[in-house]
Amino acid sequence: FDVDGTLIDAEMIDELANVAGVGKKVSEITSKAMNGEIEFKEALRERVKLLKDLPVSVLNSIAENLEVTPGAEELITSLKILGYKIALISGGFTQFVEKIKEKLGIDYVYANKLVIKNGKLTGEVVEPIIDAERKAGLMKEIANKENLLMEQVVAVGDGANDRFMLQNSGLGIALYPKAVLQKVASGVITKDNLAGILYCLGAPEEKLKELVPDKNQST
Repeated sequence: FDVDGTLIDAEMIDELANVAGVGKKVSEITSKAMNGEIEFKEALRERVKLLKDLPVSVLNSIAENLEVTPGAEELITSLKILGYKIALISGGFTQFVEKIKEKLGIDYVYANKLVIKNGKLTGEVVEPIIDAERKAGLMKEIANKENLLMEQVVAVGDGANDRFMLQNSGLGIALYPKAVLQKVASGVITKDNLAGILYCLGAPEEKLKELVPDKNQST
């Protein structure tokens, strides 16, 4: 899974930017990156630079109050019951992704790491940055570790940074996606029904009734 815009509704860098008073500038860059108009690494460096001197306490506060997308908790629980291993591969930041790992019991987590000195962001991000190519590479590493063929891997995302993950997986599910992602996705699902991914995986209807509450069963 991608994280920002997929397992959580928000783009975390935009949330941080709003607190830092640079919300509009950062949001414009985020939008261009999500649509594939500018290269992700360049966009991330530009945005993080604008967050320089933001106290780390702000990140901790947002992380503590982080809520996952409706249906995400039921979906992850159900996938684990069905025997799936779950990985989060995010172009976002470790502070937020680690919280989701704790909350949902995720097996693998990869995200970008912000540089912090004296309790504040320096405006830098640790290299190598997790971009579209790196996401696909990490997905392959996990598959090798689990002795899986790429055809057995399911990838879920919503933006341009997820295109190679979806393209290289056996089943690529786009969640309310940007146009660039629709071209490579096996299928598209709406954001308000994340648990509907179970139907895409062919889980038996009787099993789904046991696993997923009725409110999440409509497509």
